[in-house]
Order: sequence, then C-alpha cells, then structure tokens
Amino acid sequence: MTQQTGFASAVIVAGGKGSRMGRPKQLLPLAGKPVLVRTIEAFKKCPRVREIVVVTPPENQDVLRGYFSDLIYALPGVTRLASVQSGLACVSAQAGLVAIHDGARPLVNPVAVENCLAAAEKKGAAVLAVPVKDTIKQVQDKTVVKTLDRAQLWAAQTPQCYRVNILKQALEKFGSEQDATDESQLVEKAGTKVQIVKSDYKNNKITTPEDWVCAQALVDEEVVQRTGFGFDLHRLEPGRKLFIGGAEIAHSKGFLGHSDGDLVLHALCDAVLGALCAGEIGILFPPTDPTIKGIDSKEIVKRVLQIVHEHHAEIVHLDATIITEEPKIKPHYETVRKSLSNVFELPLEAVSFKSKSHEHVGEIGRGEAAMCHAVATLKIRRPK
Repeated sequence: MTQQTGFASAVIVAGGKGSRMGRPKQLLPLAGKPVLVRTIEAFKKCPRVREIVVVTPPENQDVLRGYFSDLIYALPGVTRLASVQSGLACVSAQAGLVAIHDGARPLVNPVAVENCLAAAEKKGAAVLAVPVKDTIKQVQDKTVVKTLDRAQLWAAQTPQCYRVNILKQALEKFGSEQDATDESQLVEKAGTKVQIVKSDYKNNKITTPEDWVCAQALVDEEVVQRTGFGFDLHRLEPGRKLFIGGAEIAHSKGFLGHSDGDLVLHALCDAVLGALCAGEIGILFPPTDPTIKGIDSKEIVKRVLQIVHEHHAEIVHLDATIITEEPKIKPHYETVRKSLSNVFELPLEAVSFKSKSHEHVGEIGRGEAAMCHAVATLKIRRPK
C-alpha cells in the first residue's frame, strides 16, 4: 500500500563555478533563457512539486528574481553534498517528498519527474536513469581488466527522489563522507533500496561546451526571427554632457532631451521594441513624466531587456548609424561599440556602430542637432 507523504519539494543544486565551461554553466543562455531558468520551469510543470528551493550563490539569485517571485534560496556548500544539505534545511516541514536535481540538467521531462516522485512515495527512494549504450570497460593502469555486462548497467541522472525522512536519516548517518558522488549512495548504505525509473537521454547534464551545443539542438521550440527599426533626433546644446551609446564623449555640446538625450540608445531600444511589436520608449518613459527627467538612458535599456525576456526573445544583432557633423565620431567607434556591448549584454561581434555626416545641410549640417537610425535583429522562441 502506498504511503501518503504530502506534497513534494524540489531542491535544485546550482552552486558550481563552471570550471570546465569557463564560466558558471547555470547562467549560460540556452535558446534565449539561462540554463537554470529552464531547469526551474520544468519543475514548475510538475503538479506534485509545490515549492522549489534553489541552492545557488547570491549573484545568481539576483538573476533568478528577474524571472520568478516564489522561489526559496539557500547558499551552496563547499561540496555538492553540503549544498544538498543546505537546500534540504530549507524544505518545508509539510513536505513529505523531496526531489534533488542538478541545476545544469535543464531538459528534464516533467512527466519523468512525476513518475520518479510516485516511485519514491511507494518505495522510499527512486532515481531517474537510462540504460548504458556503450560497452563499459573496467581499467587498471590503462589496461582492461574486465568488460562489464552492459545489460545490467544504468547511468544515474537527477532528480533523485526520496521520502524526506529517509534522506535526512541517511545524511545524518553518512553525510560527512566525501567520496559519495550522489546522495542515493548514502540512502543505499543506510538500508533503503533505490528504485530505478527510466528517463530519456535528453536529460543530460551540461558539463562541457559540447554538452551545451547538444542541449541547444534539443530545445523543442519554434524560432521566429524578426527585425525592428528605430529612429531618434535630438538638438545639441552647449554646456550639456554628451552621451552616445552609453559612453560619455568629451565635447562642448550635449543632446537636449527629457532624459540624458542618448539618441543612439533610444533608437536601438525602439528598434528592439519594434521587432517585438511592443510599442516604443515614449510609452514606457513618457516625456511628460517629471519623475524621470534626466534619467540615465541605460535604465531605459534595462527595462527594454526585461521586455525581451518576457517575450522569450534574444537579441542577436544591433546596428546603429548616427548622423552628425560634430563631434567627429570615428575616433570613438570602438568606445561606443564596447559600451553598447556591455549595456545590451551582447558579445562585441554582435554590435555594429558607425556614423555619417549630413554634408553641412540643414540643422544637422550646421551642428545644431543629430539623428540616429538603428536596426535590431531578434530571435523569438515559442514552444512547439
């Protein structure tokens, strides 16, 4: 008879530094979203899971708060096992089941998670796993000493699911052991038989750059590419600071505007919003609002990037052309490109910036104003 154990809590361990990837793998963009965000979204689709504890450093928590408002956070330990213990300490007393999952497994199937939790409720402990496909050799001193029977071998994945009391008892007895590569070893050692629940090969852990490339190919989404156009014009006034693309340029004049007048950022933001069919910055930051007078245009970009995330989109390329007679822009090309790269959180090779003169025609040609044309290319992702 199945023992009723209450709702389930998920503990997602994401405390690694990504030494093999060169940067924290849990924040790598996977089809427009950080890996860890996709992992959390998978558990939010599981009916049994009513709370999610994420074990991750404070800087990662700040990123996640931009996507979720209902997570519980715990700080990682020096080992994976210590991180599991840290997360387990934050699980609600009402939770009867717990699923321990690697934050770097973003393609876990929610149905498989539910199956694993059901098996843990019945048997006490269960882990997702897949049959080993390769022939496994036991080796000593670079010499094969035994060929193992592949039919008996399974590769363990996560989540690994337990009745909470069973996992806590195992950790109390053996939690100081440093050689355990997962907590199911400790549960086995404590005397509980662990049930295997068949998973699929998509639930791979992203550990190397090759893993990340494979995960990108496996994300089951439709990708639509769109282009948006932006335009802005501002007068030049003596005595104002001159901001171009988020960079301050030394000059006797600056752009006049309700904000800091950075027409390059304004044009690019409108181009991004245009690709999303999401309006323009005058709606988000109306010039009639006295509370935003003099606002740093980088704050406008931050809001636009939030909208990009809300649309499950990704900026892949920006191109801006400023038309002005003064100051001379060419000496500042790389300064502005690097600034745009930082402000829009893009690699430098995805940002183009250039300038044209107005051949001394009109108010722009007389050095009284400048204008900017901008184009943004975005990928918008939708589940199939």
